[in-house]
Parts: sequence; structure tokens; C-alpha cells
Amino acid sequence: MGDTQPLLSTAESFIIDDDWDNKKVYTCFIVNQSNLHVFEQLIARETRIELNTYSRAGKIAQEVFRSIRTVISLNGGEFETKRYEKELNATQLGSVRKGMTFGLYLGCGCLIIYIIYASGFIFGLIFTDEHVNGAVFEQIVNLFGQSAISLRLLGPFLQSFSEARGAAVDVFRIIDETFDLNTNEPQVWDVSGSNRESIDINGDIEFDNVNFAYPARSDVPVLHDLNLVAHAGEITALVGANGCEKSTCVSLLLRFYNLSSGNIKINGQSICEYNLKQLRENIGIVNQEPLLKFVLSKYETLVGERGVQLSGGEKQRIALARALIRQPSILLLDEATSALDHINEKVVQEALDRSCKGEDVFNFVALFISLLIGHTTIVITHRLTTIKNAHSIYVLDKGKVIEQGTHQTLLAKAGSRYQRMLQVQKMEQAGDDVDNTMSQNEIEEEDKKQMSEHYRLLKCSQSKYEKEVSPLKNERSAFLRLMAMNRQEWIIVLIGCIACVVAGASTLAFAILLAEVTMALGNCTYAAQMRQVLIFGFAIILLGIVTMAIRVLQFTTFAVAGSNLSHRIRAKAFAYFLRQEVAYFDRHENSSSSIFTHLSSNALAIQQITGIRLGLLCETFVMILLALILGASFNWQIMLILLAFLGVAFVALFIFVEVKSRLGKRCSVLTDRANLLSSEVIDNMRTVKQLAIETMFLQQYSELIWKSFKLVQNYSIILALAYTTIWTSASFTIAIIYWRVVILVEDGQFKSEEMIICNDMGPSLATAKTFFDLFDRTPVIDNSSTKGHKPADFRGEIEFDQVKFIYPSRPESLVLNNFRLSIKSGQSVALVGKSGGGKSTIIQLLLRFYDAIDGQVRLDGINIRELNIQWIRSCFGLVSQEPILFDLTISQNIAYPKENAPIEDIIEAATKANIHQFIEQLPQGYETQVGMKGSQLSGGEKQRIAIARALFRRPKVLLFDEAASALDAHSEETVQKVLEQARKEDSNQTSLTIAHCPSIICSCDLICVLDRGHLVESGTHIELMQQHGAYYAMVTQNET
Repeated sequence: MGDTQPLLSTAESFIIDDDWDNKKVYTCFIVNQSNLHVFEQLIARETRIELNTYSRAGKIAQEVFRSIRTVISLNGGEFETKRYEKELNATQLGSVRKGMTFGLYLGCGCLIIYIIYASGFIFGLIFTDEHVNGAVFEQIVNLFGQSAISLRLLGPFLQSFSEARGAAVDVFRIIDETFDLNTNEPQVWDVSGSNRESIDINGDIEFDNVNFAYPARSDVPVLHDLNLVAHAGEITALVGANGCEKSTCVSLLLRFYNLSSGNIKINGQSICEYNLKQLRENIGIVNQEPLLKFVLSKYETLVGERGVQLSGGEKQRIALARALIRQPSILLLDEATSALDHINEKVVQEALDRSCKGEDVFNFVALFISLLIGHTTIVITHRLTTIKNAHSIYVLDKGKVIEQGTHQTLLAKAGSRYQRMLQVQKMEQAGDDVDNTMSQNEIEEEDKKQMSEHYRLLKCSQSKYEKEVSPLKNERSAFLRLMAMNRQEWIIVLIGCIACVVAGASTLAFAILLAEVTMALGNCTYAAQMRQVLIFGFAIILLGIVTMAIRVLQFTTFAVAGSNLSHRIRAKAFAYFLRQEVAYFDRHENSSSSIFTHLSSNALAIQQITGIRLGLLCETFVMILLALILGASFNWQIMLILLAFLGVAFVALFIFVEVKSRLGKRCSVLTDRANLLSSEVIDNMRTVKQLAIETMFLQQYSELIWKSFKLVQNYSIILALAYTTIWTSASFTIAIIYWRVVILVEDGQFKSEEMIICNDMGPSLATAKTFFDLFDRTPVIDNSSTKGHKPADFRGEIEFDQVKFIYPSRPESLVLNNFRLSIKSGQSVALVGKSGGGKSTIIQLLLRFYDAIDGQVRLDGINIRELNIQWIRSCFGLVSQEPILFDLTISQNIAYPKENAPIEDIIEAATKANIHQFIEQLPQGYETQVGMKGSQLSGGEKQRIAIARALFRRPKVLLFDEAASALDAHSEETVQKVLEQARKEDSNQTSLTIAHCPSIICSCDLICVLDRGHLVESGTHIELMQQHGAYYAMVTQNET
């Protein structure tokens, strides 16, 4: 409402002036002034272009920091920084155009204001002829001029409004978009249909001649006349090679897509006839890659963004528990045991087996069975051992059912596909019941013995991190540091400052010319009045033309400087974030969404401070300085009045800036939480829809936004008072000056034309400090460091010597305790043990994601801390349990981060990973975009591309962390042969494999059994079997 003041001033001027001839003249110019909304349209357009470009850069930032471990392990920091800067470069020209447009707007506004004053006096004399009251006429012209000035003061508000309009276009486009893909999707938001008891979906599930093609690839059918039945109360299994569309059946059952033809029925009723929210609420599902949110200590322990603080098995067990607590009518297990160790997998298998027989068990199994009995269960798995007692098994291939029966009937068919798949997996029968490795008494005794040592290490760990990551003290203000970062554009900034001086002086020149015109009206003769008014009137118009050019120069230069500074800060912050140790990203406040906010909103705020707004600020200070000088030269009493006004204004301004700074910090916390929530929901929308919890997340997001709104609302009272004080003090100052001038004129101490007023504005620098805190931070492990030794001939020898380790984000858990392991060059080593036993931690220590709290990790006998960190990571090829691909082409993902890699090397790596044939079948081959997080590929295809990426690097040490968990039996066998062949080709290549049931365990040179951070057994398969220890118990338990 406050922005309507210029319009009210204009209306007031029309009411006071009763001369219609004057109104006609002024109306023309006021209309021209109003037509400056064209510039608002231009600014809005440039803002849309700028935001679209920033959004592309933002996608890269989100992708990188959500996959930070993969980026760091592949030394991809420099590659990603270049990719990010490339998108940023496209934004600079738009920012400059926006600044130039804004300068042109203000310049044209000034020109029109000057023309209004000049023409008002000139045409006013003409229309009134010789009958003119100089004082009244002056006030009327001044009132119209002030109305035009008020309209020009909309400039800063116009920019904000234009930028908001530009940003709102895409938002409203999404809101107004019509979705035809699933007409029942709005049912998810129907609160009245959320009662699960109101429907019955306990009947048979039937796929009746189902045909389907994904909308993104409508010309490629994936299901062909699919027919299958999952009977109520029974367990039905779907098996087959990767890409046979098993998971597609789950997506269709959950109604993520509509069928091309055919029908899916539950209890004889088409699923299209069920309320979508009720349907999904009655279905429990566990995926291969579960989504986990932030929670806090024991059951409230933070699991980190996307569950990064937990192992794969731990995440999957929590996802299982999440499905179980819903007590669903239908349970879908889509590779639900792929990340489980044999202990937990065997529990699930036992539950499935006894559920089929109607028997009871206890503890976790009892809970699991209580939900399975009487309900329909569909299991999708590569591990055929988990479904041998399922009621019905369907073997799929290329979207069709090729075999169906029970485990026994399918095995009885000679040469059946199921029989061949099972034979390939026969080496995976070994489980690992590591639970029996240590008795409960031994565990308790061990805990007591470690307690004092644990607290010592904890204190050491905390002091280490607190000491090394504390930011350096800022000796200079944020503003001065910003200016220092702009020193490359010092010539441009200098030109802008000179333009500010000229612009400020032009305002004073206008005041002087206006005073001269006023004095001319006091002449006795009409001819003398007209002559003087014409001279000074045209001088005012000429001043307006000069001012317009100066304004364009002023804001263009500051836009260039501001754009370059914003680009420099974003790029530098991006690189500095990549420098930080992995533990930095484990903290809640450093989530990918928080980093994204820093790189987008905060950097934009700095650009606003140093760009257009800095131009206005400089001009204001120049005007104030010149006003004080001019006031002092004419009369010291006027200067004192101005100083009194400035004192009040600056106090109010300080309060305004301080309150806005605090408000910004508090709102930033809420905004970061809202961004994190929305980011996780959007990234895992499939899981959110599976659980039918859209309304829950919407409510959480709305609460955060509402809290932010209420916070702003509460602070607005203080901001309004400060803002009002500034403007009110200006009005009082003008009144006092006029009053004092009248007295001085009467006393003969002052002339009436010697008057001046001044304006103010104040930017906030709170966001700048957050960037400087980052720039001043010393990482515990600097990922971009070039220091350290680079051995010329790395043999691949690895040694862990009495290593103790605690995760900084989980200081209460001792992960490794006096861990010792020696791996020789060319040796293949397997690590086995239950989930959370410390296996993946060993890999993270090798890659220097973290440093050991005590003990040493050595490569070729050299302490890993003494080696160059980028050289270390270049020696390792890592394939993780959850494959991370980037939104690049397949060839770029395989060669990542190497640019312009020979296609022959890429094809060679893809062939070894058994993915080349699949890639060749794609329309664009190796140039196919894989989408965000590899969304265009199946889990197995992503995993094989990740393996190809590791092989492309030709590493000295291969690291496989559950690398085969997403592969079908055939692909796993192929990959196993490839790895064995790679070891034969390079006998010096070392490999370290973490597995729960890989078929390559038995062929490894060394098998190590871990439990609670201890190495409890090690040896070859034959040696460990002869010892009749923990490994023997694992193998024999599953064989029986």
C-alpha cells in the first residue's frame, strides 16, 4: 500500500490546480511517465532469462552435492566446477542488460521530470499571459514536479516487482499446468477418502493382457500381453534378468502410469475404480534404494540426507520396518533384500518360508509373518534362495511371462530358464551368521573394556574437528571484502562512481536552476520573466538529457561489476564447498539444499547489493555530501538542520538494517529446512507416492512457510516504524528548513533559492558474511590440495595398523577398534560381516573421506596422510552399492571426469562391464542422456555403467562395495568373469570386495570376517572352512 503514495501525490496535484490548460500539459507528461511500465516488462523478461540460466546451474549444484562422495572419489571437483561456471557465464549478459534497462528507466524518468518542470513554467507563462502570481504558480508547478518525482521513486520497487514477476511465471505455469497422464491423481489430496478401512483389497491381483509403454518412450512397448495372478494370502515371486520389466509391474499396480491396453484387477475390480489414495495406503512397498528422512538419537538418530549415515543394509531394514508398521493389505518387496547381510536376509527368508507353511516364529520374524499371513505378497528379487517356498513364481523376459510354477516344478523342467538362473547362483548359498561370532557376555565385556577408551577418542575427535574447522576471524568488514573481490573491475567501478558524482551533482544543479527560475518569476516585467524562464527551462531540459546518459552509464557499470562479483562468488563458493571434507556434508546444516540456497539466493542478494542498488547508494551519499558542503557554504544553520535530519535518518536506517539482517538469518534457517524437505520429496517422489504421504509433506512444508511468514509479519512492525521515521524526518526537515529560511530571508541573511533535500537507502550485508565464513574455513581434509607425495610406482599394498575410528556426526558409536589388516599387491580380498560392521568405513578411510582417530592407514608403507589426496583417489576405482550417475551422456558418465576421452577406451570399459551391447541398441548409443541420477536406466544398467566407469580409470586398486547387489544372475556371472580376467591381465592389480553374498568370495585370495569393528577371522575359503570358526558357521548354516 505504501507504494501507492506517488499515485496519490499525482491525484492531489490535479485537484489543487484549477487551470485546465496546465492540466492538459501535465497530463501528457504524466502519461509518458506512466508508460515507463514498458521498462518493467523488459526487466521482467530479462529476469526470467536469468533465472532459467541460474536454474540450470542450480541443477548441477544439487546433483553434485547430493552425490558428493562419488564426485570426490572420482576427483571430479575441477570438472564439476568448469561445468558449473559454464552455466554461470550465460547469466552475465542478461544481468548487464537488466542493469542497462533499469538505468534507462531512471534516466528517462529524470528527463521527463525535468521536462515537466521546464514546460510547466514555460507553458504556464504562455497560458496565463501576464496574469500570474509567482508564488502560487511556483507551488503548482512544484507539486506536479514532485508527483513525477514520486513516480520515479517507484524505481527500486519496480525492479523488485519486475524480478518477482519474472520468477512467478514458471511457478504459475506449473500451478496452472493440466496433467492428463493420470486423471485420478487428484484423489491423493482427497482427505475424505483417506480411511483405509472403507475398502477391501485383500483379493487376488490379476494382470489381464496388459500392454504398456512408458510415456517418454511411447514407441517402445515394454510389456506385451502380460498375464499373471497373485492369489490372496499367498506369496508370488517375479524373477528374471535386468530389464525384463519386473519393477514396471509394481509401478503399474501403484498406478504411477496408465496402461496402453489390458486391465489390472484386485478382488475382481479394476484398480482404476479404487480411490488412488486408499489404494496406495493399503499397499506396503520396500524398494531397492529406500528413501529415508532426517530423524534424531537412537530412534531419533539423524540418518542424514538420503540416509547417508547408515549402511545399505541398515537403510533397507528401516525401510522394511516402515512398510511393516503400515500393516498393509498388499506387500510389495522390490529387491528388498539386495543390501541385507545373510543374517537378516535369512530372517526374511525364514519369515517367507514359515508364512507359506502357516507356522509361527518370534521377534522380528513374528512381526514380519503377522503381516504376511492372510495378505497378498509380491516379491521381486534376483536372489532365488529367498523365494524357494513361494506359492507361485513367474519368470519374465522382455515383458512377457515365459515360465510359471513353484520352485520344485520349475526345477523339474529340464533346461528351464529358472533352473539355469539357480545354477549360476549356487555359489551364493553361503550366508554369514556373524551374529554368533561373539557371545552376548563377550560383547558386554568388550563394551565395558572399550568405554573409557571410547570417551578418550570421542574427546580427541571433537577437539580435532572443532579446532580445525573454526573459521578465521574477519578483520575487515564484509562490505570491504566484497569490494576487494571486485578489484578486477576497478576501472568499471571507478567509472560508475564518477557517474554517481555527476548524477548527484546534476540533482543539485537542477535545484539551482529551479531556484533561478523561481527568482525569474519575481521580475516585474512579463518579457523579462519569459526570457529568463526560457533560458533556464531549456537548460533544465539539457540537464535532463545529460542526466539520462549518466544514469545509463552509472547502472550499466555497476551491473557489470555486480554480475562479475556474483559470478565470482558463486564459482568460488562452489569450489570451496567441494574442498571441504566429507564430514562437513554429514551435518544437517550443510545439506545439499542448504548449499544450493547459498549458491542461489544468497549470491543473488550480494549481486543486488553490489549492482544496481550500490549505484543508488553511491549516488545518495554523493548527494548528501554535496548537500552538506553546499549548505555549509550558504548558511551554517541550514547545515545543522540537515545534520540533525541525517542523524535521525541514520539511526532509523541502522535499526532497519539490523532488523532485516536478523530477520534474514532466522528466515534462512526456515528456508533451508523447507528447501531440504522439498528437495528430498521431489527427488524421491516415487517413494512419496508409493506411501501416499503427499498431504503429510505438504502440511510440513506449509508449516515451515507459515512460520517464515509469521516471522516476517512480526518483524514488519519494527521495519515499518524505522522506514516511516526515515521518511517522516525528511518531511519535518523540509518544513523546518522552509521555516528557518523564511526567518533568515526576513533578516536578510539568506536568499530564497538556496535550498536542498536529500534521500537515503541501506543494503543488508548479512548474506556476504556466510560466504566469507566459508572462504575462511580450513577443511580438515582439503579435497583440492596439491600437497603431498606422489609415488612414481604404486604397487597397491594396503595396511591398516591399529586403526580406531568414530564418525564425527555419530560420536557415540565406535566403528573400528584396533582394526588391523594387511593386503599385498595383486591380492584379491573379500570383507564379509553383518550390516554396520565397519566394512564400508574401511573403503571411506582408504579414499580419505575421513581420517582415523588413532592408528595409521598406509599405502605401500607410506602414511596415507602424507600422500597427495588426488593421487590417492586416482589409484582407486570404486563401485558403490547405490550407483550414482550424472545427468550427462553414457560416454561422459563412463569417462567421468575426463573430457574428450577416446571412444575406443569407453567402449572397451563398457564391453568388460557387459553393458556395450545394451548401449548399442539405444537410438543415440553412447550419446544417450541418462537423466538425473540415471533415471532413464534400470538399477542393473546403472550399476554396470558404474562398473565400466571404474574399469575405464584403469585403477591400481578396485573397490567393490556390494557392486553386484543390483545385477541379475547372468550379469553377475559375466561381471565376475570380467573381474577375474582383469586380475589375470594385471597380476599386480589389488581388489577389495565388500559383499554379503557375492559368488566371487570363494575365489578371493583372502577372506576377512568383521564384527563390531574387529577383524575376527581371515584366510582363504579352504583355510577358514578347516578352522570351523565364524566363516564355517556361515557356510554350513545355509547349506543345512
